[in-house]
Amino acid sequence: MLHDIHAMDRYMKANRALWDEWVRINYRSDFYRVDAFKAGLNKLRPYEMEEVGDVMGKELLHLQCHFGMDTLCWGRLGARVTGADFSEQGVEQARALASEVGIDARFVCSNVYELPDHLDGTFDIVYTSRGVLGWLPDIDRWAQVAAHFVKPGGFFYITEIHPVVQVFDDADEVTELRLRYPYFTRSEPFEFETQGSYADRSATVAQKINYSWNHGLGEIVTALAAAGLRIDFLHEFPFVEWPVPFLQPAADGTYRLPGENDDRLPLFFSLKATKPADSQA
Repeated sequence: MLHDIHAMDRYMKANRALWDEWVRINYRSDFYRVDAFKAGLNKLRPYEMEEVGDVMGKELLHLQCHFGMDTLCWGRLGARVTGADFSEQGVEQARALASEVGIDARFVCSNVYELPDHLDGTFDIVYTSRGVLGWLPDIDRWAQVAAHFVKPGGFFYITEIHPVVQVFDDADEVTELRLRYPYFTRSEPFEFETQGSYADRSATVAQKINYSWNHGLGEIVTALAAAGLRIDFLHEFPFVEWPVPFLQPAADGTYRLPGENDDRLPLFFSLKATKPADSQA
């Protein structure tokens, strides 16, 4: 946990400025396929739809929703959706996209930690996914906020890159597993030079530095349990959803370890955690 609130503000401000830039870049990128989404493409993964289950008529909150495309996919499946993100540009784009495709959705601009000050109510499902936790310095407070918005009998669901992947050297020239980063949370972030966007590495950005934090899987699970949620399952998968230098593309569009035995390490995970129906939280 960060003890210097001023340092955390500086890191979060820098990251927010970068995400404001990334909204424009990502929205236009081949990676996100926004035109295909507008034409009806469901961007959600089959395994997460199966694990989350039927959302028809349910209230769903999407934390760290970027410009809302996955949020709106849940809306197309019948959920009453709310998205939250700390990027003003992201929220504006999400609202515009919702209007264009005719989906009734609410979007709130706030970072995760301050969201209880900007959003009332609780939800049947609180959802977050893919590349979100590394931007958060305090995993315990994140879990408390997530649990705060789950109504009794509802659940929290996350699918995310596995923390074990984050320990390996991710330089572009690396083609093998080579330990570089610590596995467990440290108070001070990693500082990286920004190279475009993950959706378009050639894009020009003004925010040259970004900050991130690792969180061990045990830390994530323990934080959610301590926040009053009951862990229903933790599933681990042998793939990542985006390019990683030491992984190879697979026929299904994921990225996996090279060779025939591509299931030797967990590379992604999903977790579902329920708030007991008799909870007073």
